[in-house]
Amino acid sequence: MKNKNLYSVLLLMLNIAAYGQNPVQKRLDSIMQLAHTRGIFNGNVLVAQNGRIVYERSFGYADGSKTKLLTSAYKFDIGSVSKEFNGAAILLLKQRGELSLDDPISKFLTDLPEWSAKVKIRHLLTYTSGIPTYDPISSEGDSVILANLKQLKSLKFEPGTAYLYNHYNVYLQMRIVEKVSGQSYAGFLNSNIFKPCGMNGAVVDLPVSSPDIAKAFDQDFHPTPYFQTVSGWVRLTAKDLYLWSECLHQNKILNKSSFAELAAGFPNGESSIGTTGFSGDTLSWHRHQGSNSNYEALLYSDLKQGLTVVMMTNNQQMKVDGIKNALFAALSKEPATVPKKSFYLEIREKTLANVDQGLKYYQELKANQQDTYDFSFEIGDLISTGKYLLRRNKFDDAIKVFQTAVALKAKPADIAYSYELMGECYLKKGDKTNAQINYRQALTLNPNNKNAAGMLQQIDKS
Repeated sequence: MKNKNLYSVLLLMLNIAAYGQNPVQKRLDSIMQLAHTRGIFNGNVLVAQNGRIVYERSFGYADGSKTKLLTSAYKFDIGSVSKEFNGAAILLLKQRGELSLDDPISKFLTDLPEWSAKVKIRHLLTYTSGIPTYDPISSEGDSVILANLKQLKSLKFEPGTAYLYNHYNVYLQMRIVEKVSGQSYAGFLNSNIFKPCGMNGAVVDLPVSSPDIAKAFDQDFHPTPYFQTVSGWVRLTAKDLYLWSECLHQNKILNKSSFAELAAGFPNGESSIGTTGFSGDTLSWHRHQGSNSNYEALLYSDLKQGLTVVMMTNNQQMKVDGIKNALFAALSKEPATVPKKSFYLEIREKTLANVDQGLKYYQELKANQQDTYDFSFEIGDLISTGKYLLRRNKFDDAIKVFQTAVALKAKPADIAYSYELMGECYLKKGDKTNAQINYRQALTLNPNNKNAAGMLQQIDKS
């Protein structure tokens, strides 16, 4: 307790020294202080307004030992936000006339089976290639991925008809960048993106054991093992990610047309740069969240307001979007609500150990601890729990969680997504009949669910 009190006093002294009486910074700092006190943010945050950084702070610890405080110099793993760079590299080569998005990948990667002639580069960018997921928690290295691709006999679905996010698409993009450019992937990013954008702290595949990287830890401050062995991960500081967003949005690397192609995604799926909104042909907003082994990052830009928020944490709490909303409200001098803790993070390991006990605990939290835990998007947290089990091949357990989700009063699109995921579970169990039933229910609730439609089409053909 003494150490905690001492840390709080030190943090307060740093705040006063750093920010004095600036009212904007004081509003932002009050949000972040409360978020840190509630245990929903340990990491680095940066807020920029009209191209100028107005707030940059560090909260909490650089590792679970609680002996080192974070500073703005620490780099973080940013999970799938890293895929922005492979997507941008592909579009940069396309912009230079060195490839077409309609080129089959077999044009550049000649040692893959016949299916590669049907997969276009644009399918890799939109995760619609039909390449299946092998390891659900993505622990394969480059050599294993290549071996799996060479042994793959057929695609899961016809390219372009459905969406399946997996890292095989990213791996293939990186190999195409290397083949076309004649450089290593890291070398291409460094000379064509990092240096031109002034991202002096960005490094590809810097080991997470490096003293420059904040170390991830769990709810109990235990170190989180890092399982990713595939190459190509970009590690960087919050300022580096902000500089990248400025480069991207101001068309310093990609022209307007190339950016629009990069932002194009399959309905209800992410593009290489996450999700975007356009007013006509003008970008309005850009959001990308990524997570990996208890690291989490968020990049959010509202181009109309001239605002960008970057957050990076080494203690994932799934609340970066809620904190971002509070920061935006504070900047607008509107009432700001700081999120409560995620019940998903509280129940996911319990459901993994015993799904019935985990769901019972969820019901107890819902009945007795709504002052502490956030139930505002209850179905979303249950979906996340089910997906956590699904990725670990606990198909029957995941189905139980999704069945709990569809019983809630929620938006039809969210309920439809739960049915879609149940369909995926049954399909992976080899039960095509129940897979069809759930995919059809997803389509009934949300006729725009193209992924469910694509999977039904594939089942009918098989």
